[in-house]
Amino acid sequence: MVILITGASHTGKTLLAQRLLEKYKFPYFSIDHLKMGLIRSKNTNLTPNDDEALTPYLWQIVREIIKTAIENGQNLIIEGCYVPFSWRSDFSEKYLRQIRFIALAMSDKFIDENFDEIKKHSCDIENRLDDTTCTKENLKADNQNFINGFAKNGEKIVLIDDDYEKTISKL
Repeated sequence: MVILITGASHTGKTLLAQRLLEKYKFPYFSIDHLKMGLIRSKNTNLTPNDDEALTPYLWQIVREIIKTAIENGQNLIIEGCYVPFSWRSDFSEKYLRQIRFIALAMSDKFIDENFDEIKKHSCDIENRLDDTTCTKENLKADNQNFINGFAKNGEKIVLIDDDYEKTISKL
């Protein structure tokens, strides 16, 4: 089984992957690690700020990692924001039966009421070297983009609207 976790920035994708690793002993793979490996090794001219171009570039690799894990009967958690909204179209039913998809997003209300707490937990699992672009406005726009994009493609969104821990623990 592959658990695919995506969502907006600061929603706790890596934290959820870590918790699932601890509970189910499934290893997890961060798409951000792939991104930085390709950038630092100069296998791409893209930069960490090229989000629109990074999604299709990284997804073609991640998609094949998912297929390989399923074909090998391996359990794997893959987390990161670089998952296209139409990701399902890249898999036959044979693969889709083995993929659990989780898309995380926060409501505007949650961001307004918990912004300081969100910022406080931004480095719980990994160190963010530069978090200056994390503003209420940017978080709201990023979350709304994920909500709209996945909803248009018929995907369920795990909306963090009230109690973060309660919402995440249900997963």
